[in-house]
Amino acid sequence: MKGIMKGLGYTLRHLSKQTVATSYPDVPLEMPDRFRGIQKFYPEKCIVCNQCANICPTDCIQLTGKPHPDPGKKGKVIETYDINFEICILCDLCTEVCPTEAIVMTNNFELAEYSRDELFKDMTWLDENDHNVRKGNKA
Repeated sequence: MKGIMKGLGYTLRHLSKQTVATSYPDVPLEMPDRFRGIQKFYPEKCIVCNQCANICPTDCIQLTGKPHPDPGKKGKVIETYDINFEICILCDLCTEVCPTEAIVMTNNFELAEYSRDELFKDMTWLDENDHNVRKGNKA
């Protein structure tokens, strides 16, 4: 009997306190600035150096380029940039080695899909992924 009264007392005391739970789908979660979420890609900054694809531990980045169409300019122009988020571990290594900051991490983490094929994202999708871009990418 003493245990039931003790439990009821605890319950009644905590009924008036503010709830800790959030209504997640309706109210977006506030993520810290150092959170590693989905990448955003700036194709105009990419110099096709392949450092991001080379350092990726899961080999989920495919990057191709072609020689610059203007014969007077050196370097390459990016053709494709694809990330397979089915195997990407969001380790942030690709953003750390990029010399031009063409790829940055965002605070966006929502990648739920009904099909695994939809987790293969191309350059246009990564370019449009610009909500919640993480501030202060480089130290």
